[in-house]
Amino acid sequence: MTASSLSRVDRVRAAAIAALAYPLIALLGRTCRWEVDGYEHYEALRSAGREPIFAFWHGRILAATYFWRGRGIVVMTSENFDGEWIARIIRRFGYGTARGSTSRGGARALARLRRDVRSGRPAAFTVDGPRGPLRSVQPGAVWLASLTGSPVLPFHMEAQRYWSARSWDRTQVPRPFSRVAVAIGRPMDVPARASEATLEGSRTGLEQALRSLAARTLTMLASADAGRRGLRKRTPGVRGAAPSEEDHAT
Repeated sequence: MTASSLSRVDRVRAAAIAALAYPLIALLGRTCRWEVDGYEHYEALRSAGREPIFAFWHGRILAATYFWRGRGIVVMTSENFDGEWIARIIRRFGYGTARGSTSRGGARALARLRRDVRSGRPAAFTVDGPRGPLRSVQPGAVWLASLTGSPVLPFHMEAQRYWSARSWDRTQVPRPFSRVAVAIGRPMDVPARASEATLEGSRTGLEQALRSLAARTLTMLASADAGRRGLRKRTPGVRGAAPSEEDHAT
């Protein structure tokens, strides 16, 4: 099934979902307080004229969509009904789409991603998607990095207060006005024409990096909580006092 093969009713439904979800996600993102560590890794790549292949867990897709908006990042989305409304939403946030998945149309979508990355556009992978296993890195990101010479840039996001979906990826939805910790790792280069052993080594290295970044975000949130408690103790009569933060997403 391709987007063009969806029925007219499904296309109308997808458009309605996107029209409703986009302003809600945008509003939610504006209320969050973003604490970012490692943003200099992304800035260094841009200064060097290199665009990354972003890599992150599927369960953090909502926060990531808002944070990295407006950068022309190309992502793979399924060709089914769910992929259609997701594609419509992320396009409104300034993303490009390559339609397909590991189970249907994947080769075509990966070829489109390769062309886009070679032409100078960034790409992104939910590396344990589209259906898991949970937090187990699939080889797509490192494969694309080997073919294009673009580095993989891992990152993780963790909200202080959130809802969790009852889905395989436990999708995290930050609650309004929540603090969101963002940890961005060092870029990872993958050699051109890498052997299967080298690709596997890069895949496991990426998985380890993402797990370390997840732990880093929990530390960031814990440190912020401790600092806020200390500030309240030093400032009698003031509740919830916390330093202001800058939203690093532009």
